[in-house]
Amino acid sequence: MSFLKNLFSVSLALGLAAPLATTGCHSAHVDVTIENRTGQTVRLLEVTYPSASFGANNLAAGATLHNRIQLRGEGPVTVLYTDSQQQSTQITGPLLVEKQQGSLQIVLLATGKADFQPHLDSPQ
Repeated sequence: MSFLKNLFSVSLALGLAAPLATTGCHSAHVDVTIENRTGQTVRLLEVTYPSASFGANNLAAGATLHNRIQLRGEGPVTVLYTDSQQQSTQITGPLLVEKQQGSLQIVLLATGKADFQPHLDSPQ
């Protein structure tokens, strides 16, 4: 009897856990790619977005940097870097909203500007 009771308990626990495993928690994220098309190495690259930031000490001409971010709150994405002439450049991009997901490509251009290419779903 005890064996059957334990078997029933295990079966019940697995039966309740299965829907949780299939629906699970999904964490919305944005895959960010930064491509340096400035023709020179940029230094002190920082990408700021709602609630956090990431960056690199150097990003060579033609190189790319990838990062996966999770948005908290809302606000614009901002790119800040220093060029070879020690000029600081700050560029403000599109507004990002918590729970958006998809990808964002940022292409740094030789003119001190950037091309932002967002492919983001609406927040759910």
